[in-house]
Amino acid sequence: MDRKFKGVMFDIDGVLEFQGKAYPGAVELLEFLRKKGIIIRILSNSTLKSRKLCTEKLNRHGFGVTEAEVITASWATARYLKTLKPKSCWVMLKGKGIEEFREFKMDEETPEYIVLGDYREEFKFENMNKALKLLLQGTKLIVMIPEKVDHSLGGVELTVGAYGQMLEDAAGIKATYIGKPNPYVFDITLGSMALDPAEVLMVGDRMSTDIIGAKQAGLPSILVKTGEFKPADLEGDIQPDFIVEAVGDIKAFF
Repeated sequence: MDRKFKGVMFDIDGVLEFQGKAYPGAVELLEFLRKKGIIIRILSNSTLKSRKLCTEKLNRHGFGVTEAEVITASWATARYLKTLKPKSCWVMLKGKGIEEFREFKMDEETPEYIVLGDYREEFKFENMNKALKLLLQGTKLIVMIPEKVDHSLGGVELTVGAYGQMLEDAAGIKATYIGKPNPYVFDITLGSMALDPAEVLMVGDRMSTDIIGAKQAGLPSILVKTGEFKPADLEGDIQPDFIVEAVGDIKAFF
């Protein structure tokens, strides 16, 4: 192969592990890349997990990653929000991901920003209607990820992007989206690697987030036929640079 890659961004769910179990060969692949001196980043659209919790869960499976190598949508959103210097915000989020927003002033009544993550059972009429009214009054909306449907916990679930689009449509506004495939999360991840985009492979199982996001960011990409991959994914105009059957096959690129 002509290219010499110096870094890899991995999606988690569907690539390194799926529904709580590590894929065969995934742990060994990361060990192999480290011995080669390859810079590794784990880029997840998880909003429920904090960066710390995500790192701990990966390491319980033997991946041996550091917190600095892990970028979650919740952490990336908090970092983006910090650049805005908000007066106040209502972070609609459950789970440990809420820990990323400790430094911000919380205000559910007159927030400058609504920040939408996975709110689980709190995605109910009272809260969604309250959010709509605030948006109509001028509150701005940040949505952590665009995905509308998720299978990572087993069954099919509505997820953050579905509620984000509903609020956009109802309020007649445009939200800012942070997680894959949006440029911000790729830019900050690349910045932490200090590499050119052409030197970094993005490895994912989803065309709509991993592969399209990589293309937009100028990164070469590998689609792994695991996780949420479907053959129909390859029928679109945008295609991955490479396709492999399993994550362990990526060793051949190094």
